[in-house]
Amino acid sequence: MRSLRKQPVGVFDSGVGGLTVLRELHKHLPQESIIYFADTDRLPYGHRSGEEITQFVREILHWMGNQGAKMVIMACNTSSALALETVRKEFDFPILGIIFPGALAAVQYGRRIGVISTLATANSNAYLNAIKEIDKSVEVYQVGCPEFVPIIESNRIYEPESREIVAGYLEPLLKKQIDTLIYGCTHYPHLEPVIQEIIPEQIRLIDPAKYLRTSAEKELELLGLSNLSKDSLGKTKFYASGCPATFATASRQWLGYLPRVEKVQLTPVSVALEPIE
Repeated sequence: MRSLRKQPVGVFDSGVGGLTVLRELHKHLPQESIIYFADTDRLPYGHRSGEEITQFVREILHWMGNQGAKMVIMACNTSSALALETVRKEFDFPILGIIFPGALAAVQYGRRIGVISTLATANSNAYLNAIKEIDKSVEVYQVGCPEFVPIIESNRIYEPESREIVAGYLEPLLKKQIDTLIYGCTHYPHLEPVIQEIIPEQIRLIDPAKYLRTSAEKELELLGLSNLSKDSLGKTKFYASGCPATFATASRQWLGYLPRVEKVQLTPVSVALEPIE
């Protein structure tokens, strides 16, 4: 068990969005080593089918298991919405999704909750169902925002045209007089400076990444997997399925440094895998 504690935590997303989760882990669990995988070769996930997403996630988890990950965090709402329950049955290490922590936090603050997400997440009703499971009386309004991820990945956040696009997606939620807004995609907190210019200041913004970090910390403690070496910093390794240089450049403004990124060729999997020993 002692050696297992020192194994890395896996974190994955389709691109830079999951860096919002990574940032929380670095801040609150600095002793944990982390493997960050960006599936940039298949970015974006939002227009993909459930079958495709589940297949992608299965391949990523299989690779992470081979890297010795002691836990894997889905820093991707689309994957959490469409694949979490399936893959949890196929792998024997803990896998955490981001939907429920975000829904639980939102219900603590709001009664009229808006959710901005990818089309796939919106169509899955994952946040709607999770919120209603917690409190049926809460009103939930969802908007799929397929243009947000391309804006963020191409670093066009502060362009005037991008602000117009963001305002257009938020308009129907503002007409519903929401009091709380969930970032239903880990990319979206990168848009927060623009979003704050558009929405009334009394609307509470919920970043599920912050609450997912809390869930991960509790799960590691519960399972006896926490790295107890508080006097040393864990290492973070970055991997991408697409061009490493492109991902490194896109990540620099969020990380504050240019990461070293290795390219990974995932192994295609056509059937459900047996749990990794």
